[in-house]
Amino acid sequence: MVTTPRADAAAWSAGWWQQARACPSPNCEPRPDPQDISLLVVHAISLPPRVYGGGEVEALFTNRLDWDAHPYFQGIRGLRVSSHFFIDRAGLVVQFVSIHERAWHAGASCWAGRDNCNDYSVGVELEGMDDDCFTAQQYGSLLRLSAGLCAVLPQLRTVLGHEHIAPGRKLDPGPGFDWATYAQGLASVGLQVAPVAFERPQEKPAS
Repeated sequence: MVTTPRADAAAWSAGWWQQARACPSPNCEPRPDPQDISLLVVHAISLPPRVYGGGEVEALFTNRLDWDAHPYFQGIRGLRVSSHFFIDRAGLVVQFVSIHERAWHAGASCWAGRDNCNDYSVGVELEGMDDDCFTAQQYGSLLRLSAGLCAVLPQLRTVLGHEHIAPGRKLDPGPGFDWATYAQGLASVGLQVAPVAFERPQEKPAS
């Protein structure tokens, strides 16, 4: 059985997790209600696509990406985004935005009748692709981080993927993400994976 280690609120300072490397992003703003943080959103990202281990994601989130370094970057030139956290393939965690602030990770989104998920969510980016799998180290770090967030965010109750709050627009973290194992690890911290995360569209029969 997968278990999640106990978390300590003392591991946080002004919304920054002491177990992560801090890399502040300018792409953030005050939350409408700092006490209203009820959603954890899991994403997947790699820059360029399918290239892992470089510093391009960190550069993107801090507005330092060289747009001319790869042809793919022309399609996202000028993009200003961020996430609260990024977990690389080795499980190392980088934090870009205090959890008390609004990161720019969800875009146009909606959950349980509420728009603008950035207002009330924490975003975690996993280094990967929506059609790829993730590493054991990433799952371990994600579980530790999830437990840590629950220790300081009493309203945090639900976790799901970007694909669930922006259906039709986003596909991540995708079918390679093991929601069942992640949910099992969350059982002890009071955070629940939304049932929609376990639903997959039925394949259309061949005509």
